[in-house]
Formats: sequence, structure tokens, C-alpha cells
Amino acid sequence: MKSLLITFALCILSFSPCDAQTVEITSGNKIEVLKKQRENIIKQEKEELKAAVEAINERLDNEEISMQEADELKEEAAKKHALNIENRLAILDNKIALLERNEESKVESDKTFVFSWKDEDDKEDPDYEDKRTTSTLMVAAGFNNALQDGQSLNDSDFKIGGSRFFEIGWVWRTRVFDESNWLRLKYGVSFQFNGLKPTDNRFLVDNNGITELQEFEYDLNKSKFRMDNLVIPVHFEFGPSKKIENDGDYTFSTYKKFKVGLGGYTGFSLGERQKLKYKEDGDRTKEKLKSDYNTNDFIYGLSAYVGWGNTSLYAKYDLNPIFEDPNPELNNVSLGIRFDLD
Repeated sequence: MKSLLITFALCILSFSPCDAQTVEITSGNKIEVLKKQRENIIKQEKEELKAAVEAINERLDNEEISMQEADELKEEAAKKHALNIENRLAILDNKIALLERNEESKVESDKTFVFSWKDEDDKEDPDYEDKRTTSTLMVAAGFNNALQDGQSLNDSDFKIGGSRFFEIGWVWRTRVFDESNWLRLKYGVSFQFNGLKPTDNRFLVDNNGITELQEFEYDLNKSKFRMDNLVIPVHFEFGPSKKIENDGDYTFSTYKKFKVGLGGYTGFSLGERQKLKYKEDGDRTKEKLKSDYNTNDFIYGLSAYVGWGNTSLYAKYDLNPIFEDPNPELNNVSLGIRFDLD
């Protein structure tokens, strides 16, 4: 197949039939070429989204925007690229469907050759035919905190409203049973950004292997500790779906359907950082402190969601303590909104 495509490319560049040999192109070959474009489109949009998120994080680190503005920009970028994928893939589907309906047609001449078109709007989209596995972008955001065993949010050392999390990832959904869609396996890869803001003008200090909150010598305008993780989430998703049939093919849709997901995640820490803003002798000062703060490198926990259509209420709880022994066991907990941008 690779050599055949190279031959096609040479024909196109010369704008003349190839002298070496005559190549006959069938509808099946064209369909195969179109389907191979699918992976490139999804990969391109994912890379562009990743670059956009990195740019937003950089603006956030430089104090150009607030955390709320950053979350909104990330959500907007995620929706944009998800729609890009959907629209681009729809165009490819229409071309494939057209070729499949006219499979017997051929382009004939003294020497048969093809110009492989690939304009900006050639995109891919999930086929109407049954696909047991599909994939989509996932975005989640909400409140974050850290608690010891038996401790309530009212007793937390971290601000309830000011501590937040953001998560973005790519997930796959596979139908467990052949002809029923009530149970799905959902799995993927996600970046988690968990933020904690200490109460009472305090900040985190590494004191000979013990990470503790201490009073800062100046009045803090901002004290924030952030943990970045890369995790692999896995959920069993339950819920009704609608079976859609067309010319012997069928697929299942969960559009505007109730769903419940139960599962967990495992992964590793990408790094920790602390940001402090305060005035010293009338001068504004900000510090960015990077250290591991004795945090655990291995991340694992439980998570669940319940929702309608693409939107869900989402909760996650780290079973691993944030800090290593002999630090007190403090576990990260999050509650927010999740969007699966199917």
C-alpha cells in the first residue's frame, strides 16, 4: 500500500501519467486512503489543543489572567477543537458514503491514474456503521481540597472556594456486550491540575522531611500550592441508549440519556509548585517555588460521575496520601462538572 501511495504522489507532482506502469484505482482504494486521514486529523487537533492549554497555563503563571479565566479559556479551546474534529470528520464520511454507493464506477482512459485530493476540509468522522469503540475529549473543573481521616471541610486547612482543580484528557468508550449498550468501559489518559490555597496567611514549608503549614512573615495576597498529575482513568459506565439502524448497519447513541460512571485512576506526579504574592516594604513581590514538598510520586484513587448527555457531576478522591511518611495522611478530594464532548 505504501509503494502504491508513493506512485500516486509522483503522478500528482508531475501532472502527467506515470511512465513506469499503469495504476488502476478502485473505489475501495480511495476509501482506504480517506480512512487513513482520520488518525492524522485527530492527532493534529489534539496537538493544537495541547499547545493552546500550555499557552493558557503560561499566561496564568505570569499573572496575566485569573484561574477562573484560565479555566474558561481551556474549556472554550477544548470545545473548539472537539467541534473541529466533528465537522472535519463529517466531510470525510460523506465522501466515503458517496464512494461506497458508487463502488462499481471507475475512471478509465488510455492510462489510468488518480489525483489524490486533500484539501483543508477533508476530515474524518465516526462512520454511521456500528463502531464498538469511540473516543472523545473530556474536560472537568471544580472545587478541590485536602482532608485527613475524619476531618470535614469546615475544619480544612485549605480554602473551600479558592482551592480548585482542572482536568483534561482523551477517553475511549467500548461497548461491553455485542448487541447491547447498557454497559460501557470508559478509559483514557488525563492531565490533572489540583490546587490548594492555605488558610490564615500560611504557606507550605519542607522542614526536614515534614511538610507543614507555617505563618508567613508578610501579609499574603496569594498563597497557592499546585500538584500536576498524569493519570489513566478507567470507569464502567451504565445507562440507557438509543439503537439507530440504517440499511442493516446500526449504532448506539447516548445523546440526552442518563448515565452513571464508577471507577478510578492511577498514574504519577508531574511536579509541584507553590506561588506566593505579597508586599515587602511597599513593593509587590511574587515567588514561584518549585519542589516536591515530600509528595508521593505514585497517584491512585476512586472517581465517579452521574449526568445527562455530555454533562455530569464529577467527584474524585486520591487514595494515596499527598505527602510521604512520616507526614500526616492528607488526601486530595475534588468535586466539579465533567464534559464528555462526544
